[in-house]
Amino acid sequence: MSINRRQFLSLCVKGGVSAAALTSLQLQALTGSANAVELGDYKALVCIFLYGGNDSLNMLVPLEGEQRNLYEQSRQNLAVASPIALNSTTVFAGGVGLHPSLLPIKSVFDSSNLAFVGGLGTLLAPTTIDDYKNKTVVLPKHLFSHNDQQASWMYGREKQSLNSGWGARLLERLDQQDQFAANISLDGTNLWQTGSQTKAFALNKSGISKINAFGGYQPRTDHVTNIMNRIMGNTQHPLSSAYANSFKSAINNTQAMNNALETAPELITSFSETSLSEQLAAVAKTISVQSKLSTQRQVFFVSMGGFDTHDDQLDTHPALLSTLAQGLSEFDSAMKELDVADKVTAFTMSDFGRTLTSNGDGTDHGWAGNQIVMGGAVKGGDIYGELLTQHLDGPQDTGGGRLIPQVANEQYFATLAQWFGVPRSELVDIFPNLNNFDQTTLDFFV
Repeated sequence: MSINRRQFLSLCVKGGVSAAALTSLQLQALTGSANAVELGDYKALVCIFLYGGNDSLNMLVPLEGEQRNLYEQSRQNLAVASPIALNSTTVFAGGVGLHPSLLPIKSVFDSSNLAFVGGLGTLLAPTTIDDYKNKTVVLPKHLFSHNDQQASWMYGREKQSLNSGWGARLLERLDQQDQFAANISLDGTNLWQTGSQTKAFALNKSGISKINAFGGYQPRTDHVTNIMNRIMGNTQHPLSSAYANSFKSAINNTQAMNNALETAPELITSFSETSLSEQLAAVAKTISVQSKLSTQRQVFFVSMGGFDTHDDQLDTHPALLSTLAQGLSEFDSAMKELDVADKVTAFTMSDFGRTLTSNGDGTDHGWAGNQIVMGGAVKGGDIYGELLTQHLDGPQDTGGGRLIPQVANEQYFATLAQWFGVPRSELVDIFPNLNNFDQTTLDFFV
């Protein structure tokens, strides 16, 4: 008789296995079950985190009719005046307009390599306005807190005693945790890539990694080298031995990455001189040498900040969206040039959406929002999930224009995870609240 991981863990608990032993068995069960997964071709996920809470409802706006009137009444001075008409496969009342600052990605959308996922947010179960008011369903904790909601998006679930990011959990589930080049961050340590058996390898935007302790002032370098040699030579002390092994591994991994990157081809695609574009250029460069890094799966983390637009939103937000769209367009071009567009999927996450109401100069922390997913395997040219009616005091407004999500972010994550290679039967182990929804995944992949 075969049992799945969830049944195995349940039997362990009923059998009186200690918490410490259960943790060990849990990790073994997770890793052991991954051996049966056939990964096939190379795939990569590129997470673009928009820190601060992107006003993503204003990325897609109605063009005409009652929907447009409700939108303008709700948004007031923040309403997008000249949206670009989108011809999405799905027809929406009032039509759909793209924020003009997102013009660089319109051609990617039109070529069916980019889609939007609407009405997304943190949910533990389907929730109506009556559920919210009467507290008849469990709501996510600390809904409008930056730190808590960033953690929820990166963990892929509510914070628990054993916390790990869902990017890391995918690698561990697919038995890629020992491949240092499988887990790469262009923005340092983050929750999404931190797991029980893996952590991110930090890569500089220049595409080269360095061990800083060994560079610069020569006497300092000699001093550090002498100390490290003594530590590495002390294999009797367990702490010294563990540190030595870790440091040796870091040196070896850095050298292997640098050696691989030195062989990277020169791309015709030109990247802009913004932080996001430079990060995405480094991701493209790393993907171009993937075959030399001996990994079948990679997750990358890049980020943008500045989306907490309480003030000066009319000027700040369009500039942020322009930077985002330019970076995405350039990355799409680079993936096509490298002939790996169908193997790489980029997607956005953010703390939360923002309120429909304007304080005269900006918006407050909201709930539901829209996200972008891009790649050759994406069924682009369409909007998935639900394009919410931007109606202040409407049927989905909890107050102040904070709209209730109609799609859980775990459904979004599970769709990405399944494309990445995680068996459908294992998705609930990674995203436990999926059991509360009739639909486990969305339909935005070919």
